[in-house]
Amino acid sequence: MHLGRTRALLASLFLIALTTGTFSAQAQSPLSAYTQQQTEFLPVDEAYELSVIGTTERGALLQWLIAPDYYLYRHAFAAKARTSSQDIEVALAIPDGLAKTDEFFGDVEVYYGALDASVELAESAELIELSITYQGCADAGLCYPPETKTFLWHTASGEVQKGKLSPTVLDTNAPQGSGDEEDFGLIAALVFALLGGVILNIMPCVFPILSLKALSFTRGGAQSHRRSSLVYSAGVIVSFVGIAAVLIAIQQTGKLIGWGFQLQNTGFVIGLAYLFTLMGLSLNGLLHFGTSMMNVGQSLTEKDGDAGSFFTGILAVVVASPCTAPFMGSALGYALTQPIYITLLVFASLGLGMALPMVILSYSDAAVKVLPKPGPWMDTAKNVLAFPLYLTSVWLLWVAGNQSGVNTMAMALSGLVLLAMAAYLYGETPVRKAVTALLVIAAVLLAIPQSDSRDGGAGARKLSEGQVAYSAATLASYREVGKPVFVDVTADWCITCLANEAAVLFTPEIEAAFLAADLPYMIADWTDYDADIGEFVKFHGRSGIPLYVMYPRGIGSDPVILPQLLTRDIVLSAIEKAQ
Repeated sequence: MHLGRTRALLASLFLIALTTGTFSAQAQSPLSAYTQQQTEFLPVDEAYELSVIGTTERGALLQWLIAPDYYLYRHAFAAKARTSSQDIEVALAIPDGLAKTDEFFGDVEVYYGALDASVELAESAELIELSITYQGCADAGLCYPPETKTFLWHTASGEVQKGKLSPTVLDTNAPQGSGDEEDFGLIAALVFALLGGVILNIMPCVFPILSLKALSFTRGGAQSHRRSSLVYSAGVIVSFVGIAAVLIAIQQTGKLIGWGFQLQNTGFVIGLAYLFTLMGLSLNGLLHFGTSMMNVGQSLTEKDGDAGSFFTGILAVVVASPCTAPFMGSALGYALTQPIYITLLVFASLGLGMALPMVILSYSDAAVKVLPKPGPWMDTAKNVLAFPLYLTSVWLLWVAGNQSGVNTMAMALSGLVLLAMAAYLYGETPVRKAVTALLVIAAVLLAIPQSDSRDGGAGARKLSEGQVAYSAATLASYREVGKPVFVDVTADWCITCLANEAAVLFTPEIEAAFLAADLPYMIADWTDYDADIGEFVKFHGRSGIPLYVMYPRGIGSDPVILPQLLTRDIVLSAIEKAQ
């Protein structure tokens, strides 16, 4: 697959630089295009309101309130039940419907207005996960993909609420019943978030910033190091809590977003590219703006007070957003389905985990003694660390080009030239200051994304053999006939995604394995915001990407979620088991 090799080469280049292609506009089905044009159609949850009422320890009533001019299909209903350890047989009783000749499915039975059905379990248990699947259409011509709602049913009390037991996770490196396969709760989420935060420190996104911060520990006394690390920790934790607050606020509007959502905004991506370039120029000694924010790169390596340490924590969180560490996905997915205070608590735990290694380093006399003493080598180290920042800017501008087209990328590059010119001309005279200000303003204007979104950018790329663009309708069509399918939720700004593609997914061996198994490789590109992909991510208990879901062969088979860091053996095992 030529495109796969291209993306692998790009990903390898960026990962190597940070630590020392792309499928943009989804191929739209006629149904998705029609849906975009018909904005008057109701969201599926408003068209079909489902409530579940526990009636006995083994029985429950299902009630649908169906909006006028909408209907449900009888043949599309399905019910599943399970405990944390086993599946439970469930019988679904549905009354006769109205006969209808439907443009989508031919002669069918349908329901208008309202519907009462019931489920009966073959055996009882204290806590049941009940999944109900249904599908409906509008008389005006829109047919929704099959919808599945999952409830937790406390059979003794009859209480039923939305939620699910932990999703199944395939990890060939973990013992049976460990990790994400455990029942998930607040304590597990806090622990997973803490571990995920710790692992973030060794991800390529964060490495350059933490290297600069570690250099600061070679200067000053132990007391100043400890204070600096605590203030840095406060910046990290406050930033994570702030991101959580923004996530919650945006999700309250009905928009399905997750970790790294800010990188779906081209302007933010270009702004990060500008910031990293300026930091690199500062480390190379080419910027001399005193203690201003533009000189943050150099200030990070010096004893610059609490403000500098706090800002370093903020910056570390910003640059961490393209990466997702192991354990993070489950923890954040759980957090964003809970009350606000729990969500904030889990994000704070993630921040604590990320800050913890720096605090331990500052409080460990042995660790500080191991660090080399100040000397000329520090200037060399700073100059060398500038180049990963430059290559990070290159990668970010590549992302911006894939999001909004080559014209946007060219304008942003021109803006970087103007910034470099502003740095060169800056001086103490009023004329130099005025010219510098005008150049900076011009650079900011050039950072505004152009209107050629996707024209000539990633939208012009072709899918390789065996690959299909994600759509809920296409996925549903595979599942209705029991065909196995693999869904890869990825994005150009997701470093972890690119690493998995370069090292595993887009290698010739894995590509050949998918083709040999006749297993469709479905790519859900979340580089730009896509509500359908957001719903898919949320449904599988995640708040960010990468997300890898394998649907095994067989009608009604349960999806299997693969780990966020893949290996060759994990993927080959998943392909084999899917057959």
